[in-house]
Amino acid sequence: MRSYARYWMEAFRLPSRSKAQILDDFALDGEQWLGADVASGRGAVVALPHGGNWDAAGAWVAAKGWPIATVAERLKPEGVYQRFLEFRRGLGMEIIPTDGGERPPFDLLVERLDKGYVVPLLADRDLSARGVDVTFFGGRARMPAGPALLAVRTGAPLYTVTMWYERDRARGALARVEPPTDGPLDQRVRALTQQVADGLAAGIARHPEDWHMLQRLWLDSPATAHAA
Repeated sequence: MRSYARYWMEAFRLPSRSKAQILDDFALDGEQWLGADVASGRGAVVALPHGGNWDAAGAWVAAKGWPIATVAERLKPEGVYQRFLEFRRGLGMEIIPTDGGERPPFDLLVERLDKGYVVPLLADRDLSARGVDVTFFGGRARMPAGPALLAVRTGAPLYTVTMWYERDRARGALARVEPPTDGPLDQRVRALTQQVADGLAAGIARHPEDWHMLQRLWLDSPATAHAA
């Protein structure tokens, strides 16, 4: 919980930080890949866990001058949701609601990728009930298909990112995920989502203290998962 408390403390001071401070608050191993993807105009999909400080990461991307768009779960009450939208938009991120918008968020993200945007998506918990069943730390979990589907449909590079805290800053490390090229679309998306889950698990295992997953994630009961 110490790491999660640090996330909230540092996230809410981001609006008061200068551009130079925001760039110093976060470091990304593999940033040259994102820079090349943006420069090429093809954009990039980044699958990330609820770990480290994802708001600092998004603010850092915007401060680098790279366009960034992501989605946000519509919270209740509406006033709270609007405050979170204002907060993240104020940091330079385009926020697309997961529901209630004029157009499907998937279509909007495809358009943003075609314009060279970085599209980070929290990928360690499915909110749609239409996710893909994966094996995650030896148990059965469900994860969103969005990152994999976007990468397969658009050809944009797909990365997982490990997120953690160092003493003086938040940090991330990118890992490229190569989509399968053979088979029907649904099979490729399922296989790629499992690859994303594996990449996230590897990063979380290196920095478990900075993973902020406080909701139930595994589909099996603890006894069933242990028996498996």
